[in-house]
Amino acid sequence: MYKKLLYWSKDQHSHLPWRENRSLYLTLVSEIMLQQTTVQTVVNHIDKFLKKYPTLKSLAKSSEEEVCIAWKGLGYYRRARNLLNAAKEIQEKFDGVIPTDVETLKKIKGIGDYTANAIVGIGAGKKALAVDANLERVIARLFAIEVVKGPKLQKEIYKQFHEGKILKELTNKNSRELNEAFMDLGRVLCQSRKAECLLCPMKKSCQSLKLGIVDKIPKIEAKKIDKHELDLLRVVVKSKGKVLGYTKTSKEWLSGQIEVPTFILKSSDENLSQYPTSPIKLSVKDLRGKVQFKSSITKYKITNYIIELDKEEFEKNISNVRNYKFFKRDFENINFTTTTMKLLKNYFK
Repeated sequence: MYKKLLYWSKDQHSHLPWRENRSLYLTLVSEIMLQQTTVQTVVNHIDKFLKKYPTLKSLAKSSEEEVCIAWKGLGYYRRARNLLNAAKEIQEKFDGVIPTDVETLKKIKGIGDYTANAIVGIGAGKKALAVDANLERVIARLFAIEVVKGPKLQKEIYKQFHEGKILKELTNKNSRELNEAFMDLGRVLCQSRKAECLLCPMKKSCQSLKLGIVDKIPKIEAKKIDKHELDLLRVVVKSKGKVLGYTKTSKEWLSGQIEVPTFILKSSDENLSQYPTSPIKLSVKDLRGKVQFKSSITKYKITNYIIELDKEEFEKNISNVRNYKFFKRDFENINFTTTTMKLLKNYFK
């Protein structure tokens, strides 16, 4: 049933770096990187990360700040912390040997259902189903599983798999290849917004295609997401080649990264508490003509207004509401936020 799929996957995607020199450690690193990130982005960054951390032991010895710096360009830094937490616990509790049992792996801090199944099914090549977003969509369409996308659908897929109702052909002999082939299929041909059914190696077996409901699966529950406009004041203070900044706390966006002093000028979300209100009495009108650029995070569309103050002006106008200090403009070794790097590189060279 899956011969064409396996041939198609191997022919087009076997070159990916984490498939060429397999190890459980490489699987752990690559699968956490691949969550919420494109394959090409991971391809562009994984070699550099592995050069710095070639073994689980070397990673476990590192600090959170060092790992987040090495993670730059991959986004969603919580995944970097999950990887570090997992490495430290595996090193401490399992003497650096990554377990190959799903339930044992799920008890390790930083490893969830998907990563545990990926390590077992892909890394160890043992029978397991690693249900990521791509595999969730492909399996739902292949077997016409009409359940709402998300935890409910994932639970139903795992239930049917463990009961032997679907994917009976997935065994210890082909677990790795099938898991990766399904992921490839979802990433390349069976996409959420566009399914290339005529090119699909599984078209003769796809129940959703036979029923004409490919575009209706997975079922999506409509959710209303409030969008907000946010105007922020970014203050650049330079001294002796360094720039003033602060480290984001665990309760803030981009935890652990460095940002220039930032304040709310205006927000359509009255409950937003990520930044303090600007102590400088400026309005958006006052800032017309000043350097500005757009960015976004979660449900916020942000307009960033930038002003430059010298050290004396900053201390006079802005009370020390945070633990500000000066940082070197070292974009390789200092974990600046993307927005901070953008404004420093483009506007204050």
